[in-house]
Amino acid sequence: MNFNYSRRHTVSVNVGGIAMGSEWPVRVQSMTNTATDDIDASAAQCQRIAYAGADYVRLTAQGVKQAHSIGEVSQVLRAQGCDIPLIADIHFNPQAALAAAEVCEGVRINPGNFVDPARTFKQLDYTQEEYEAELARIREALLPFIAVCREHHTAVRLGVNHGSLSDRIMSRFGNTAAGMVESVMEFLRVFVQEKFMDVVISMKASNVVVMVEAVRRLVDAMDREDMHFPLHLGVTEAGFGEDGRVKSAVGIGALMAQGLGDTIRVSLSEDPELEVPVAHKLVDYISQREGHDPISGEYCEGYDPLCPMRRKTITVSDRIGGSQQPVVIASYRPDELKGAQLQPDFYYSESGLIDGMHQFLVPLGSWRGERNVYPLLTLGEWERCPEVPMRFLQLPATTPVERLEFLKGRNDTVLVITPVGVNIPGEQQALTHAMDAAGIQCPVVMRNTYADSSNEWLQVKAGADLGAVLLNGRADGVWLEAPNCHSCDDVVRYAFAILQAARQRTTKTEFISCPGCGRTMFDLQTTVQRVQQATAHLTHLKIGVMGCIVNGPGEMADADYGYVGAAAGRISLYKGKQCIEMNIPEDEAIDRLVALIKQHGDWKDA
Repeated sequence: MNFNYSRRHTVSVNVGGIAMGSEWPVRVQSMTNTATDDIDASAAQCQRIAYAGADYVRLTAQGVKQAHSIGEVSQVLRAQGCDIPLIADIHFNPQAALAAAEVCEGVRINPGNFVDPARTFKQLDYTQEEYEAELARIREALLPFIAVCREHHTAVRLGVNHGSLSDRIMSRFGNTAAGMVESVMEFLRVFVQEKFMDVVISMKASNVVVMVEAVRRLVDAMDREDMHFPLHLGVTEAGFGEDGRVKSAVGIGALMAQGLGDTIRVSLSEDPELEVPVAHKLVDYISQREGHDPISGEYCEGYDPLCPMRRKTITVSDRIGGSQQPVVIASYRPDELKGAQLQPDFYYSESGLIDGMHQFLVPLGSWRGERNVYPLLTLGEWERCPEVPMRFLQLPATTPVERLEFLKGRNDTVLVITPVGVNIPGEQQALTHAMDAAGIQCPVVMRNTYADSSNEWLQVKAGADLGAVLLNGRADGVWLEAPNCHSCDDVVRYAFAILQAARQRTTKTEFISCPGCGRTMFDLQTTVQRVQQATAHLTHLKIGVMGCIVNGPGEMADADYGYVGAAAGRISLYKGKQCIEMNIPEDEAIDRLVALIKQHGDWKDA
C-alpha cells in the first residue's frame, strides 16, 4: 500500500559513535559559519549547536590547513566534554579530504568537483571510450581516499548539489535530477566495489521540485542496484526567516512523508543553532505517524511517483481546477485581512457575512443565492442544494470512493478534503487516487486545521503536509486554518508561501540565500535583509545571495540575478550564470545590483 508511513530500510552508518540509518532515529545536523581556522570561535559555535540538540556538526575545509584546524577544534571540544561528531565539508580539494579523514568523524565530498575540474558550463563531447576513461580516472582518485577513511573509521557523505554538477555530467545529462543521480552513482559504485559501506548520500537543490525528484530518482536507482545507503535531506539555500522554514518543510517533509531520510539539515541564513529546533520539529512531527492506522489504496494508472504531474481535473466556473493555478481559501472576513499584502481567492464565513466585493464560501444554511457566494455542503446536504454554477462539497479523507460515483462528469463541484488521522497527506492522496481510478475528475482543495499557537510549528506542519500533496500533484487549492495563531495575515501568507515553495504559484520575490559557512565573505544575515529590502517587490524574480564562489553561479542555478562574495569586502554580480561585474566594493554592491536589474529591463517600481 502506497500511502502508509514507514521508514525506508537502509544499512547503518557509524559517524563517530552516533549511528544513522533506518534502525535509528532520524538524526539532526547543522554547520558552522565561523572561519574554521578560528579555533576558539568554531569550538564555541560547535558547542552551541550541540547544546541546541544536533547530532552532528559540519565545518568547511577549503584546504589542508583548515582540515587540520578541524582536528584542533575537535581537541578543544573533547577537552570540554563535548563529543559531538565533526564532519569536514570539502570542495575542489582531494588533499584536504585526505587530511580531514584522519582527524574527523566524517568527510563530505561533492562528486561534481572532487575529481572533475570546476564547472565552466562548457559543452563537452565524449566518445563512449573517453567517457569510460573518465570513470576509470574517478576510481583511481577515490581509492586513496577510501583507504584513509577505512583506516580511520571515517564515514563519507557524497553530497551532490544541483548546479554544481561537472561539465562532463552536464554534457551528457544536462543540469537535471537525472544528472545529479548519475553523478553520485558513479562514486557509489566504486565504494561498493571496494566494500566500503559507511556512506551517506545527499541530493540538494534550492529548487524544491528538483531536490525531491532527485532524491526519489536516487532511491529508485539504488534499489535497482541493490544499494541501501542512508539519506541526508536538505533544501540548500532555503533562505531566511519564515521562507526558509516553509521551503525546508515542504521539501524535506514531502520526502520524509514517504519514509525517506535518515539525517536532515534545515539550512537557514541565520545562526546555525537556530536551524536545529526547526529540524527537530520536523522529525518529531513526521515520526508521530509511525504505526498509524493503515490507509488502503494504490496509485492510479499512469501516475509516476518519481516525477508526478498534476492530476487531470475539470475546470469549475473558470476558477478552480484544470490548468488554473491553485487557489487559497481562508477562514476570515475581508476586514480581518484589510491591508494585508496577500489576499485569499475565497473567504469562508460561517455567519454568511457578504460584502459584495469578494468571493465567499458559506454553509448551506447561510446561503441565499447571492452573486459570488457559494455553498459549502456535506454529503448529507447534497440533495437539499439546488443547482448552482459552483458548489463546494466537504468530505473526510476516509470517505469511500463508492459514495462519490454521482460526481462523475460534473463540472460544478469542488471537493474540500479534510484529514481524519495522523497521516494527513497519506489519507488525502489516497482519496484522490481512488477518485482518479473511478473517473471522478472534480478539483480538490485540501483543508488542514492546526491547533498550534507557535508560528514555527505551524510553518513546519502545514509545509510538510500540504507540500507533500502539492508536490505529488494532488491538489488544486489549499485551505489552511490555525484558530490559535495570533495573526490571520500570517496564516494566509504561509499558505501562499507553501504554494510558492512547491513551484505552483508565485506571489513574491524568491530569495535563494545560503546558510553561510567558514567560506562566507560578508555578514550574511545583514546582507540578505538589505537585498530583500531593495528588491522584495520584484515578485517576478529569483535573486541569489551567496557567501562565496563555491556557492556562487552553480548553487544558485535557478536565480535570475546573483550577489556573490568574491573576497573580503568585495562582491561579484551575476545575471543567471554569467558574471557581469567582478570584485566591486561591498558598500556599492546593492545599488549596482539594482542598476543591473534595471539595465536588463527587469525592474519595476514598488
